[in-house]
Amino acid sequence: MTGNETGDRREIARQELANRLFFRLYQCANMMHKTGTRALDAHGVTTQQWAALGALSRPEAEDGMSIGDLTRYLKVSRQNLAGVVARLEKTGYLGKTRDKLDKRSRRIVLTSKGRRLWESKITPLIFDYYDEALDGVSIDDLAHIYHYLDRMLDNFSKIDNS
Repeated sequence: MTGNETGDRREIARQELANRLFFRLYQCANMMHKTGTRALDAHGVTTQQWAALGALSRPEAEDGMSIGDLTRYLKVSRQNLAGVVARLEKTGYLGKTRDKLDKRSRRIVLTSKGRRLWESKITPLIFDYYDEALDGVSIDDLAHIYHYLDRMLDNFSKIDNS
């Protein structure tokens, strides 16, 4: 077998494995959405709402986030986020406030009702959900998975900005 043939076989094997990996990521994303929403169903929270609440519950988001910053952080479109934010505003979990530096701009903030929901109801359910979803996965495995997903996210970001 020549070097070219070996290289061709390796490339074909890489493409086949990549295809399986991306399909598995697709399946995982769909199952996370389905089972995550079911885990939070008692509180009427979807996985998209969970992500928005979680982003806004972080200490660095205490003063809220602009809609642009929130879309970039969550890696979603403005249109998708607008509906999520509107539904969470309707329930009283999110609100809007004027930006302290730019009075024309608005910031999305977690309300006290939203913070209570996040801290007392959602967080315990999420941790239970994580325990179930990560059953049999070691801390080392988690670190490796995170590392490789982070690398892929960087590559996706490069593609997105092209």
